[in-house]
Amino acid sequence: MRHAAFRRPLLALLLAVPLLLAGCADYGRAEREARMAAFVGVSETDLIRQLGVPTRTVDSGGHRFLAYVKSQVELVPATPFYGFGPGGFYPWGYGGGFPAHAVEWRCETTFELVDGKVFAWSQRGNYC
Repeated sequence: MRHAAFRRPLLALLLAVPLLLAGCADYGRAEREARMAAFVGVSETDLIRQLGVPTRTVDSGGHRFLAYVKSQVELVPATPFYGFGPGGFYPWGYGGGFPAHAVEWRCETTFELVDGKVFAWSQRGNYC
């Protein structure tokens, strides 16, 4: 009987978490796109005044590309070894935790300039 009472809240939690995460997956996307779209038509000088010196600049076929890169590394600590086994959920049961690891968060925003003005922009990465 004790196990049945534990399973219901756990099942509800397992079903609710993906729904909650899906609700905020694109949080801020419209605002970010509106902010970036406002730079279209802006001169290179004004773009640099507003965003600072770009990380990288490339000239190709009459087009100029200015890339701004932001990145950070997050160290994720190890999780303890918990698992399921006889008697339910307890430390050092079957299964296990996860080792410590590093995650790199990176976003590269690139502006394409034609005749000295921003023509288009794009973003790549897992931190945009």
